[in-house]
Amino acid sequence: MGVSTSSPEKGISRITVDFPPVNALPVQGWHDLADALRAAGRDPGTRCVILAAAGRGFNAGVDIKEMQRDPGHTALIGANHGCYEAFSAVYTCEVPVVAAVNGFCLGGGIGLVGNADVIIASDDATFGLPELDRGALGAATHLSRLVPQHLMRALYFTSRTATAAELHAHGSVWKVVPPAELADAALDLAREIAAKDGQLLRLAKAAINGIDPVDVHRSYRFEQGFTFEANLSGVADRVRDTFGKEAGQ
Repeated sequence: MGVSTSSPEKGISRITVDFPPVNALPVQGWHDLADALRAAGRDPGTRCVILAAAGRGFNAGVDIKEMQRDPGHTALIGANHGCYEAFSAVYTCEVPVVAAVNGFCLGGGIGLVGNADVIIASDDATFGLPELDRGALGAATHLSRLVPQHLMRALYFTSRTATAAELHAHGSVWKVVPPAELADAALDLAREIAAKDGQLLRLAKAAINGIDPVDVHRSYRFEQGFTFEANLSGVADRVRDTFGKEAGQ
């Protein structure tokens, strides 16, 4: 359980997230993921990183139970910092990051894949931000990188999800495959990327980030300010408590 790094082939690092039962990451998990991504990017032998997850879903966001156990705001602040660091580590990883998405990709998962360079998904994958149902805000910055502006707003305000096929139609998912073929499909793409000159790949990643129209770091940090406001006002706890009862937690 936790975050692990392996090297399936020369030049390729696979980072796997495994936090049963639904890959809802605790505060330390987000920081561990950020550290693993940065270490992989700094390794001069790495030319591509695959970000994957074990279990039935890619990511279910933050560990809400961890927040509910905290009588103050320590867990909230920790989760906000951890998410910021993990999302940033994907974006600033010195080599391309391929996200291999299985099952559900929710909340913080959108922050990870929205900052990835390429997304490959299984045909059962779904993407969404159920934040308003869970007393949270954030990652609209990253959902905006996956779907057009008005669709992003509709998904955000309704907490609905989009399928891998729908995101493929919008051009944000590179390829959709059966679940059993996801790992191989991600490795095939990573292998194609890793065949390029390593130094040139790093320059290309830096150049592409430099021409992005939106500063993802500042944009997401702005969103987080409203998350703090929702918590300080008490509305976040009220919604989270309702969600917990409905989910049978």
